Amino acid sequence: MPAELLIPREQYLASGIHIGMKQRTKQMKEFIYKIRPDGLAVLNLKKLDERIRITAKFLAKADKILIVGKKLISREIIEKFCEITGCEPITERFMPGTLTNPNYKKFFEAEIILIADPLIDYQALREAVKARVPVVAICDTPDETKDIDLIIPANNKGKKALATLFWLLAREILKEKKEIKSDEEFKYKVEDFSKEE
Repeated sequence: MPAELLIPREQYLASGIHIGMKQRTKQMKEFIYKIRPDGLAVLNLKKLDERIRITAKFLAKADKILIVGKKLISREIIEKFCEITGCEPITERFMPGTLTNPNYKKFFEAEIILIADPLIDYQALREAVKARVPVVAICDTPDETKDIDLIIPANNKGKKALATLFWLLAREILKEKKEIKSDEEFKYKVEDFSKEE
């Protein structure tokens, strides 16, 4: 297990990426570090960091990756991520048939699908299962993880948390693909993923 985190612990904490919800499913229990006095779950940063590394390695091997997130806060973040990595974004409503109907004009033969929120983007999850496409999902503490092949345990409700996660993932994917050699060569900042209103 890597001793050092991908970014300083303080940077992770400042983004709120580790803050879960008061509701928790038993499938997400293994990723919870502790429960705060106010009842909020705190996710394990080491496990989160490890899952980002695993996900980057997994995604770097595929060519046709679909990134789905219809929540307003994730749109800009996902579009920036896809611009950098060459993935295909769906940030509006996920249309039935996208993965299962070859006659549909926006049919996409994905090798992997990454879902920003399995609760909101359930249609994409359902279709990926039907089409036998491996599913990676960002799961918060109240999420059900059935049918998800690779869980990234993180706060999927916060804009800064999502921007940090996708920024890191983009950087690590480019390193895996040998498009950049070091963190310093990655010319984007977290702020590029999410302009503050």
